[in-house]
Amino acid sequence: MTRLVHRHDDAERILATDVTVADSFLARARGLMFRRSFPEGSALVFPFSRVASRTLHMVAVPFDIDAVWLREGRVERVARLSAWTGLGRATADTVVELPAGAADGVEAGDAVRIDDR
Repeated sequence: MTRLVHRHDDAERILATDVTVADSFLARARGLMFRRSFPEGSALVFPFSRVASRTLHMVAVPFDIDAVWLREGRVERVARLSAWTGLGRATADTVVELPAGAADGVEAGDAVRIDDR
């Protein structure tokens, strides 16, 4: 089971237990577009080979999401992106998309990791 774990100070909590890694060009290009829902407890993770400016758009995504940009496992930025019109950008080597509200309490500087169990 792959899960997404958030660490703030000395406390840990699980952000998602149904984690999909978008590790191909096609999976990255599609992202959440054309999906009808994004169930609670799920996450879509976009790993990249290097740190760079990473942009997310919400074209053809009919629901709000939380986006988390990570650099070496540390949170750079967290944003709520609106359905259809949302746009976000930050420097990262990994981007995580979560259902809206799932990243409440996640702040810049916190740690987020993917656990493969």
